[in-house]
Amino acid sequence: MIRLCLTGPPLCPRGQLAMDEAVLNLADASRHPPALRTWQFDRPVVVLGRSSKWAVEVDHGYCDRQNIPVLRRVTGGASVVGGAGCLMYSVVISLEEHPHLRHVDAAHEYVIRRVLTAVRHQQPDAQWQGICDLTWQNKKFSGNSLRITRGHLLYHGTILHAADLDQIASCLAVAPRQPEYRQGRRHRQFITNVPCEPSRLAEDLANEFSAHQSLTVATDDSSDPRVAMTDQLRRERYDSDAWHQRH
Repeated sequence: MIRLCLTGPPLCPRGQLAMDEAVLNLADASRHPPALRTWQFDRPVVVLGRSSKWAVEVDHGYCDRQNIPVLRRVTGGASVVGGAGCLMYSVVISLEEHPHLRHVDAAHEYVIRRVLTAVRHQQPDAQWQGICDLTWQNKKFSGNSLRITRGHLLYHGTILHAADLDQIASCLAVAPRQPEYRQGRRHRQFITNVPCEPSRLAEDLANEFSAHQSLTVATDDSSDPRVAMTDQLRRERYDSDAWHQRH
């Protein structure tokens, strides 16, 4: 597995979501190796799951007043909020090399165990609760989601380490699906930042996924297939309100 590092002008939120799908699509087309990427949105953004209800999971009044975009990703799960203080990770894994990961439970087990181990280098008492949540002191700091294609697994998630928790709680409406350990808590009482240094965590994630070789991609190099695919997906999907508001 390689570690994908982006240089050049930072991608906007739509571009970041498109890049995740671009790497997945290129891997399926045998034009990109399995890869890990750690990154951060350059501004606050709400990201809906592929089947999330636009009108149900988000406080659009608050997001409109704060000029916070509401976008949709290609993976499942519920809505999350990214931005400053939230480390994002994305990993694309070959199903030819790991065929058992076609089963969703096995995919969660494979990835979450590695992410949890990376976090535990700094916070040994971090836990895995629910289907794919990571918690510290019984509060959630990481939400995760996946997409399985014919040949690869895209698994990505959030790690709150210095996020504005009040803003996150204000962006989201009551979650339609709640894990048992949540015990009916409202967002602000349910989420937390896990104390950790994000650059060290990024290195630990690379080690856990054996992403020892780096590949640098310039975001303004339109001849690069990753950039070209990202631009294509933006035109076809991520720049369209019809995609983000489809449910």
